[in-house]
Amino acid sequence: MTVRQPRYSKEEFAQRGDALYDSQIRSQVEEGNHGKIVAIDLETGNFEVDASEIAACDRLEVSHPDAQIWMVRIGSRHVRRFGGRTKKST
Repeated sequence: MTVRQPRYSKEEFAQRGDALYDSQIRSQVEEGNHGKIVAIDLETGNFEVDASEIAACDRLEVSHPDAQIWMVRIGSRHVRRFGGRTKKST
């Protein structure tokens, strides 16, 4: 297993990922994919969409073995959620 070294600071990593998603990818993936994961290579802009984070990243790494991957959950500000949440009352 190859260990990738980050080439960007945490801040630049997040800025690049969000900018690519907002400017180039969001319009292509949002319809019909709510809740799925988008894995984005920050250097090429190529991406994969899947319900599974691992599957999306694995497919992206096949074509870009040294990818710097940023993940976004479609329709959410967060990829993962920690802690409890309150139930919505109906």
